[in-house]
Amino acid sequence: MKKKLVAGNWKMHGSQLANVDLLSELVHGLASTAPACDVLVCPPAVYVAQVAALLQGSVVQLGAQDVSAQEAGAFTGEVSAAMLADLAVRYAIVGHSERRKYHGETDALVALKAQRVLACGVTPIVCVGETLEEREAGHAFEVVKRQLAAVIHHNKHCVSEVVVAYEPVWAIGTGKTATPEQAQEIHAVLRAQLQAATAHADRVRILYGGSVNAANAAALFALPDVDGALVGGASLKAAEFLSIVAAVQ
Repeated sequence: MKKKLVAGNWKMHGSQLANVDLLSELVHGLASTAPACDVLVCPPAVYVAQVAALLQGSVVQLGAQDVSAQEAGAFTGEVSAAMLADLAVRYAIVGHSERRKYHGETDALVALKAQRVLACGVTPIVCVGETLEEREAGHAFEVVKRQLAAVIHHNKHCVSEVVVAYEPVWAIGTGKTATPEQAQEIHAVLRAQLQAATAHADRVRILYGGSVNAANAAALFALPDVDGALVGGASLKAAEFLSIVAAVQ
């Protein structure tokens, strides 16, 4: 059985001082509890080097919130997958709904980013999810399958090396969470799509994201096709993030 993964996406939050306090509490808490899952934090790019140093010797792994679709060159402000790998980054989020919405990222661009990340030995966390309008129109399955299909098509057999995160857009930062039944339904659809694409689909972890907190984590983790969580705001509070990690049995 694959190990669950609990990943914290800090989004555009943090400071050098706040990072020290948060990670000190998190690392100390995990050192005394021996987590049953892999634990990951994804700070803003400007803090990746600092966080890498603070996490040395701990069980907490390091991730990035985004990556460039370019390998190198005259792309001011971009950060390449090779640069992330150089700083011991193990995972990189690609295709988060905020990137798709505010930066116009397409399915094809997300698939290319996943390819760049994989080529550098980093694991992409590929985000998929429908808006409220798409769900109410009955298109939730169609949307998430289309988003994942682009990554499968572009990365072929390597798709077994990715992590998938289902984040219903209507539940991100809203306090709303998909019911266990809604989450399992989408996760099962994604699992079936992966099984049709690769003989190694059992390796792929499918995370749930969208207002995950200490109160709902255990119910989500108990679902057969939920392999962990991509946590937003709750990952900025050490005690709550530790409670989410502890919910993994």
